[in-house]
Amino acid sequence: MEEYERNLGEMVAQLRNSSEPARRKCEVNLQLWLSNKRSLSPWGYSINHDPTRIPADLPEARCLCLGCVNPFTMQEDRSMVPVRRRLCPLPPRTGPCRQRAVMETIAVGCTCIF
Repeated sequence: MEEYERNLGEMVAQLRNSSEPARRKCEVNLQLWLSNKRSLSPWGYSINHDPTRIPADLPEARCLCLGCVNPFTMQEDRSMVPVRRRLCPLPPRTGPCRQRAVMETIAVGCTCIF
């Protein structure tokens, strides 16, 4: 769990320091090593901030296209949906009480559906 939390923290730090524009740009780039940019359903990340949970910042995927990119025509002609995952971040501790975990759903990527 510590490695997972460390990876989340590193990803949030990279997003904060990124020079990538936040605007939506639908393009597939097969030359990049980042799988989210090579995908036929490309996505980017933004920071989901909630000061009432631990960690307060989580990377959340946002689909960059309205539809999936057809690999033969490079046109958007399929449906795309975000892939969601249920997480269990902790609320901040207030006093000696035990923390209660609350399930939260965030987007972790995007995929094509037919």
